[in-house]
Amino acid sequence: MTPFIKKKEIKNDWYIINAENAVVGRLASYISKVLRGKNKATYNPHIDNGDFVIVTNIEKLKFTGKKYSNKIYYRHTGHPGGIKETTPERLNGKDKTDEILKLAVKRMLPIGPLARKQLSKLKIYKGENHPHDVQKPKIVNFNKLNKKNLIRI
Repeated sequence: MTPFIKKKEIKNDWYIINAENAVVGRLASYISKVLRGKNKATYNPHIDNGDFVIVTNIEKLKFTGKKYSNKIYYRHTGHPGGIKETTPERLNGKDKTDEILKLAVKRMLPIGPLARKQLSKLKIYKGENHPHDVQKPKIVNFNKLNKKNLIRI
């Protein structure tokens, strides 16, 4: 049986992932698992037990197949006929590469206030530099976890 932990017993770690040549969907599923705390033995679905995740080199993410140009993200304004669509190619052209990963992770989390709080623990940066050196993040070698996580060029 999983023990219930109290709020003061929760210890949040920091992880850093280099997204260079990583597949978007695989990276997003790993990040969502860490944000929810499913990688810990003390996981409870109603408690924010997740860790912080820093993702660097976001501009070097890759899609498999033709998803870069054919995948469509839909959203609705709430007005009649207000459906809007965009592709990763258009988002990348508008210099919103961080939105691609953020959308993928957001849609892998459950809907609600807890998921919004967990998503705020995701920090996305272009390039290698990030301002979280003080937290001493643990390096996750995402490409070594599974050979399919990396696009071979």
